[in-house]
Amino acid sequence: MSKSNKTGLFVGGMLLGGAVGTLFGLLIAPRTGKETRKILKKSADALPEIAEDLSTSVQLQADRISENALRNFDDTLRRLKEALSAGIEASKLETDRIQQEDREVSTNSTASIPENN
Repeated sequence: MSKSNKTGLFVGGMLLGGAVGTLFGLLIAPRTGKETRKILKKSADALPEIAEDLSTSVQLQADRISENALRNFDDTLRRLKEALSAGIEASKLETDRIQQEDREVSTNSTASIPENN
């Protein structure tokens, strides 16, 4: 699991835990039913704003994760291209070396054959 994903889960858990803790605290608070209902109504009225904040937070996290993934992909692609280029270059050098050795062997073979007169 990536660090950004863990951060997003942590933020979501914090918000959910805060909402549940607030609700639980209101329910067990030493207030009258009328006062508690009034507070709950205010909290319920604030839910759309809280949901919007949560949505914005989740969107920001998703954007950051997406940017990180794209950056990681670009970096991996760059390293792959470099590795392929190095491999192609090494292959060319090895082919040239083998061809040079073959030419040297051919030259030495023809030079060492005595002429019959």
